[in-house]
Amino acid sequence: MATSVSVSTSYAGEFAGKYIASALLSATTLEQGLVEIKPNVKFKEVIKKMSINDIVKNATCDFDPTSTIALTERILQPEQFQVNLQLCKKDFRNDWEAISMGYSAYDNLPASFSDFMIAHVAAKVAQKTEQTIWSGVNANAGEFDGFTTLFAADADVIDVAGATITSSNVIAELGKVLDAVPSALYGKEDLVIYVPQNVARAYMRALGAENYRFESFVGEKPMDFEGVRLAMVNGLASNKMVAAQSSNLFFGTGLLSDHNEVRVIDTAETLGDDNVRIVMRYTAGVQYGLGAEVVYYTA
Repeated sequence: MATSVSVSTSYAGEFAGKYIASALLSATTLEQGLVEIKPNVKFKEVIKKMSINDIVKNATCDFDPTSTIALTERILQPEQFQVNLQLCKKDFRNDWEAISMGYSAYDNLPASFSDFMIAHVAAKVAQKTEQTIWSGVNANAGEFDGFTTLFAADADVIDVAGATITSSNVIAELGKVLDAVPSALYGKEDLVIYVPQNVARAYMRALGAENYRFESFVGEKPMDFEGVRLAMVNGLASNKMVAAQSSNLFFGTGLLSDHNEVRVIDTAETLGDDNVRIVMRYTAGVQYGLGAEVVYYTA
């Protein structure tokens, strides 16, 4: 059964060769390097965690191994996902793009539409991946457990009770997150406070009200809070925040190129039908290292 296609257009002059898709969220977490990306994970990868207590002791004449080292591990196991669409070329023969399909009965999907579908499918997958990285639930089709799902189930993660964020309370609520960051992490170069769109909007509005969003240079000041980088991630749900080192958060996949490869397969030659299949396959999953070094703020 072909994917349902609704072609609703009106011809009004020469086709400009351009389709317009609705605005899509991009996979900002991966594009901006906000987590550690681990490619070439075929099945599983073990993330080792090491905890050492105080190692400096009073000196003696003997070797005295009194410290303790605890080694534990987490498993990063990307899951397999796919996109399968099927379009019937008949749906496009009466459209004003029909001439681009050729005059033969054995014609092709319009080239411009084929290009559009490749770009659009890849962008939709990027959007879904971004949302799942942060808010995914494995029980939902097409998702793996995202960071917030994993954090909520880990007693080691530092929980901070939150509220509905507005421009009037956002600075105080961000302060709660930063105050909960362990002293060993504060000042680390890759420490990041991850925020959703509603928190980023509220924060920028609060800065504007205080007249210190812009300084004596051209352009917008990069977002930070009291010297700690503030990163807006589109996949994080409203009124949630996470503070962690980017090197403590991991995204695993097989081949990175799989996330950009969309195949358009005309099955007329092999199956004798009039369909075109659009196929994408990839793997994805997330994991983190030390839960005690993650702050999770949620309302």
